[in-house]
Amino acid sequence: MNITTVAAVAGGLAATVIGLAVPAAAAPGGGNAQDTIAMLEAGGMNRVIVNRLSDVPLSEASVVSIQPGPDIRMTVWDNDHDRTYEQVRTGMVYYVDVR
Repeated sequence: MNITTVAAVAGGLAATVIGLAVPAAAAPGGGNAQDTIAMLEAGGMNRVIVNRLSDVPLSEASVVSIQPGPDIRMTVWDNDHDRTYEQVRTGMVYYVDVR
C-alpha cells in the first residue's frame, strides 16, 4: 500500500467515526424525547424529523434511535472579502424515532 492509499483509508475511517459519534452523543441518557429534540434543534440550523412509534406525548416518550440525514447547505456571504461561498454546510437533518 502506498502513502496515498493509507491516508485516504485513514481519512475515511476518521470521518465515519466522527459521523457515528454525533447521533450517540445526541441522545442523552435518561432524558425524554422532547429534551433530545430541543437539544438537536439548538445546535445551529439543524432540522429534526420525528417518527412517532406510539401516541405517548413527547415529554413522556423515549428516544429509540437517532439517524443523521443530509447536510443543510446554503450560500454564505463573507463580509471581510466581499465574496460568497457556495454550498457551505450550515446544519444537518436528523431523523429521530421516539416511543
